Amino acid sequence: MTKFALLVRLEAKPGKEQEVAAFLKSALPLAQEETGTIQWFALQIGPSTFGVFDTFNDDNGRQAHLSGPIAKALMEKAPELLAQKPVIEAVELLAVK
Repeated sequence: MTKFALLVRLEAKPGKEQEVAAFLKSALPLAQEETGTIQWFALQIGPSTFGVFDTFNDDNGRQAHLSGPIAKALMEKAPELLAQKPVIEAVELLAVK
């Protein structure tokens, strides 16, 4: 069972909402290349609030994702696009269907 995950919350700067959405959509091909990332979801939670939820079979996959190209690109773009630093939470999945 997949039991490792990341929950990331992103708050766009005013006027940068479309750019954050486009950035997240553009990251899909990179996520698809990550063998340790089982599922990857880009979310829009509210008008300026976005998120990413991804799952992994082990912590090695999770750590590889955290140091991978998506995370690096996000941290480079964060000052330009985000109102605050991304909130990144490592979570354990208790049940999965």
